[in-house]
Order: sequence, then C-alpha cells, then structure tokens
Amino acid sequence: MTLTMKKFIITITATIMLLVVGCSNITNINTDPKRPATVPAPTLFSSAERSFSNFMTNTNVNRNIFRLIDQYWTETTYTDESNYNLVSRAIPDNNWNILYRDVIKDLSNATTIINNDKTIDPKVKKNELACIEILNVYAYSELVNIYGNVPYTQALNVKIPNPKYDDANSIYKNLIKRLNSAIGNLDKNAAGFGTADLIYGNSTKFPNQISEWIKFANSLKLKLGITLADADPTLAQSTVESAAASNNLISSNNDNALVDYKESPPNTNPVWVDLVQSGRHDFVVANTLINSMNALNDPRRQFYFTNPEGLSTYTGGRYGMSNRYSLYTHPSNKLKQPSFPGDLMDYSQVEFYLSEAAARGYSIPGSAEQHYKNGIRASIQYWGGTADSLFNNYYNQTSVNWTTAPGNYKEKIGMQEWYAMYNRGMTEWTNWRRLDYPKLQAPPNAVSVIPNRYTYPIEEENLNKANYEAAAHAIGGDKVSTKLFWDKY
Repeated sequence: MTLTMKKFIITITATIMLLVVGCSNITNINTDPKRPATVPAPTLFSSAERSFSNFMTNTNVNRNIFRLIDQYWTETTYTDESNYNLVSRAIPDNNWNILYRDVIKDLSNATTIINNDKTIDPKVKKNELACIEILNVYAYSELVNIYGNVPYTQALNVKIPNPKYDDANSIYKNLIKRLNSAIGNLDKNAAGFGTADLIYGNSTKFPNQISEWIKFANSLKLKLGITLADADPTLAQSTVESAAASNNLISSNNDNALVDYKESPPNTNPVWVDLVQSGRHDFVVANTLINSMNALNDPRRQFYFTNPEGLSTYTGGRYGMSNRYSLYTHPSNKLKQPSFPGDLMDYSQVEFYLSEAAARGYSIPGSAEQHYKNGIRASIQYWGGTADSLFNNYYNQTSVNWTTAPGNYKEKIGMQEWYAMYNRGMTEWTNWRRLDYPKLQAPPNAVSVIPNRYTYPIEEENLNKANYEAAAHAIGGDKVSTKLFWDKY
C-alpha cells in the first residue's frame, strides 16, 4: 500500500469518526443552554412572589385601577378608568390571567417539582410546600374577592380546558382549611426557601425565616376570617379567634410582608415604572382623599403627597374629571422610589382587623380602642412619622379619637383603614365593600355604580361559555353591581 493510499484511508476514517461523534449529539441542536427546559422550584416561587406583589402594587390602567376605585387618585387626561370603564382595556381579562398564569401556575409547578425531588431534606420540603400553599391561598382569595365564583377545583387541569366555576363561599371555606394545614406544617427549626424567598429571605433582617411565615400565615387567616364576618358569623369568629390565640400574628412593622424592589430595572417598584420610568403624568391625588385628610391635619400627607412647584397646599384633582397635572397634588416622591417595597400584609392592617373583631364581640386579647390606636400609630410610623407627637396630635382630635369619632365601629375603622391603606388599593377595595366606609360617590360621568366586583373576562364568555353562564347565573348576574357573598350590606 502506497503512502498516499494510507493517508487517504486515515483521512476517510477520521472524517467518519467526526461524523459519528457529531451525529450522536444532533439532538442538542434545538437546546438553548441559556433557556433551561425545567425551571428550579425556588425560581418559580420567587417569580410567583414577585408577580403577586407587582399585581397588588402596580398602577398600570390595564391591570390595576384599585387606587382609582378607592378614590385615592384620579386621572388627568384619559378618565375612562376613573369612571369605571373596565372593558376597553380588558382589565378583568388581564387580572384573571396574571393571577392564574403568573402566580398560581408558577406555584403549582413549583409544588410538583418539590414533591418529585428526593434530594430535599424532608423538613425543608415540608416548609417549602407550606410557604407555597400560603401564597396560593392568598392569590385564590383575591380572585374570589375580585370576581366571586371562579374556577378552583378544576383550575389548571390540562385535561379540562373548560373548567367549572366553584361557589365562592365554598372556596373561602376550603382556603381556610388549607391555610390551617399549611400553618401546622411549618417548622421554625428547619429552613425554607432561603434567599429565593423575596419576602422573608433576608437572613440579617429575619434570622428565622419560617417564624415570619407563621406570622404571615396567621395574619392572612385573620384577614380571611374577618372578611366572612357578615356572611358566616360562626366561621368568621372561630377563624379570627384561632388566629389571635396563636400569638403569632404580624406584631410590628418589622414583621411586615414586604417584597423588596431594587434601585435599577428589571426588579424595580412598579409604581416607579408606571409613574417615573414611563415619563407619563397620568395621575394626581383625588380631592376625595385630600379633602378628608386635610380636615384632620393628617400627618401622613407629607409622606403620601408632593406638590408641584407653585402649589402651597395639598389640593386634590376632581375625581373622575380631566385634571391638569401641574395644578394638583401628586403621589409622593417617597412612593415613587424605585426600591420602595410592595406591601402584601402589614401591622396596621392586622391591628384594624383585631379592632373590628373586638368591636364585634369576638374573644381576643385587647380592646377595640387599643387595636384601633395601634393601627393608626403603625401606619404613621411605617410611612416615616417616628415622632410620638405626630400620632398624639392626630389621635387626640375629636374626629379621630375612638370615643368621640363619629359613627359606629364600621365608620371609625373604615375611615382609618382608608387612610392607612393608601398604597394598598386591592386591600382597601375589599375593606370598603365590607364596611361601607368611606361613603364614596360615583362621579357624574361614571358608566356604572362603583364596582362591587369585576365582570368575568370576555375570553371566558367566548371560550368557556356554558360554565361562564352558569357562574353568572349563580352569583346573580355578571355585573359590576352584583355584590359578592360576603358583602351583605
């Protein structure tokens, strides 16, 4: 065999070997190493926390108009949402998709991955699943609070593309059972999601992550219970008293369930995104809120509001009408900081719930008056009013003091919750519907009454028609005027 022939054979052999090696990896051609096919459970949990916080916090008129419904803010040029037009921007569809797709679905996938992972310490696994369950309960409760009957037992089942809608009252009862089970599974002597937890994952601030989740969960239980107070007094009382008896509620602003945002995108405060990064001037503070707070010399005004140049007093825009941005008070620079946190549950909220529970005669530690005072003080301090004089001067006014403030307990608490929940639009909308205070009025050009609920998504009406129609009939009509089962008065 000649040398040339040998070189030829070697070359052919090498080429065949390369082809064989290359062909053995041909299935990797469609694999993007930067986009993994399976997302780790902690990442899904973080994503769900962030999506839920963004949903509750943002002020994008396509997704969250609760600050407008509560008459905290009003619009400048485009006033459709201040007049309760939910349809043109498909707001009900967007809310529905965010909660089911971006929160509940991520939590469901995280649960599946954790259950299938044999390498996780059993105690850690139990804690992680319990934390997922707590956030799941919260998300589903807000779906019910927005729409009423919603898909629940058949939700997210790929084998059932058109899920039935479950009775809202039954969902609430089941959520309380799930929450009780999750609380019982939390072990403060074991770890949780660690730094993947965007709420309590800062070990410097929260040395025991699971202890904080226990407080958060019991505070959520308190919230669910008090929401049922007029609809199911027996279950409401037992749920609230159980939460209070745990001695494990959010008990200071240091325990608040906050999602920390960053100074630079993409994980910034959604309000900064909507009001600053966008460069838009769509909102001013509503005269409804400002006139009421001005009458009380409320010390939180300096933290809630900022005036444009040339305006010396806090002046609210006409609710539901067009307003020139330069002539009226704006949301504060504090609120618009890129790192200002999202608030899912806080101490003032818990104290107002306890005040209401005591006023209703539930057996809980402390009086209605003391918890009412605690709620006001906690709100002022959270926003930056650390001086005792700010609280004392405010509380000692006849119109604020528990003994002399006008009205029954629903009016006293309802008004102070309205002021305290300024950056908690979804939460306050529920408070307003339950307590009927403040006495808000629809603007002259409103397309409906102030919404008691959102209508169901158009997609549901078109693609899940039979179940949609059954749900609409069950709740008394798919209208914004239809009251939810817990809204009795």
